[in-house]
Amino acid sequence: MTSSTTSTATPSRHPFERRVQDVKLSKTDLNSVVMDYLVSEGYPSAARRFASEANVQPTSGVNSIQERIEIREAIHSGDIQIAIEKINELNPMLLDRDRSLHFALLRLQLVELIREGIGFPVDDSKTLAAINFSETVLGPRAAPNAQFLEDLERTMMLLIYDYTNIPDEYADQLEPQFRKDIAQRVNEALLKEQGERSKARLYDLVRLRAWSEMKAREMNKDLPENLSLGLESRRGQEPSHSNGEGEAMVA
Repeated sequence: MTSSTTSTATPSRHPFERRVQDVKLSKTDLNSVVMDYLVSEGYPSAARRFASEANVQPTSGVNSIQERIEIREAIHSGDIQIAIEKINELNPMLLDRDRSLHFALLRLQLVELIREGIGFPVDDSKTLAAINFSETVLGPRAAPNAQFLEDLERTMMLLIYDYTNIPDEYADQLEPQFRKDIAQRVNEALLKEQGERSKARLYDLVRLRAWSEMKAREMNKDLPENLSLGLESRRGQEPSHSNGEGEAMVA
């Protein structure tokens, strides 16, 4: 009689994985990447705590995290005038220097007025306010700039259609992502003005890692069949985007 047994031996590791394991990473570099991410993405308490525990000098951007969070939240909720006022308090010259960003915020303010006018119930006074805002505030800024003018015309098209039947090419302006995109532009501009990176260095590292793998496979290098980026959540858990301080700055 013969018997069969199931092997429980640990599968041998690919040589590439062994080489990766042997790489000695600089703790200073890792700490720098972590601090950069916390500051760029808007985790004020975590950034200060990490700076203390890891003995890392916080960057200048850590002091403006809370202000940037408040600006982002105002934009996400459609309170564009409040957001503009907070931007001017934090950096009085930013919108004067960045006319494209200023126009984008004013255009979003127009979208919010239109949203209030064409929604349920219809509010003609808000629609008239939107038209007046377009003529007096956006019109003069758009006239000498072809791209601004095109964007303004695209926004005004929202008034042509019934709220429930707006074509996709215009309806995207009413989607939450439209607010988020502009909030992200504002965050990046504020960071740049403070001499910080406009985006966390981690994003560049992830893109570089993916590009390197693609090129290596194109050259038929000996790699494991699957190379994880190490960003997956633990089994049975959803990825966490909070550290007890609310949502991060990611738009």
